[in-house]
Amino acid sequence: MNTEQLKNEITFRTSRSSGAGGQNVNKVETKAEALFDVQASVALSESEKALVMEKLAAHISSEGILAMSNQTERSQLMNKHLAEEKLLRLLEKAFLKPKKRKITRVPQAVIAKRLKNKRLHSEKKALRKWIDSENLG
Repeated sequence: MNTEQLKNEITFRTSRSSGAGGQNVNKVETKAEALFDVQASVALSESEKALVMEKLAAHISSEGILAMSNQTERSQLMNKHLAEEKLLRLLEKAFLKPKKRKITRVPQAVIAKRLKNKRLHSEKKALRKWIDSENLG
C-alpha cells in the first residue's frame, strides 16, 4: 500500500454540517467526506483490493466507493484532514493480519486456588444455614 499515492487518489465532497456553530453552520459547507474508489485505485494491488472489498464491505457503497466523513471541527480544511486520516487508518486496519492464538494450558496452581476458594465459599455458606434444634435427634 503506497500511502502517498493513496492520498492523491482521495477525492472530497463537502456539505453543510449539522450541530453547533451558529450562523457558520447555515452559511459554510464544513462537513467533509473523503471518498476513495477502491476498484479504480492504482496504489493498491489486486489482492489488496479484494481484501479491502471483503473486510470493509460495510463502508463501501454499491458503486465501490469507500467513504469516511468528519464534521466535528468548524473548519472545512481541518475536517478534510481528519476524514482523510480516518480513511487511511481504516485501510491500514484492514491490511493487518491477526496474530495466531497460542493454545496454552491452565496451570495446576490456578486450578487448585480456584477449587480452594470454591470450597471455602461453600463452607461459609453452610455455616449460615439455620439448624432446627427439635429435629436433631
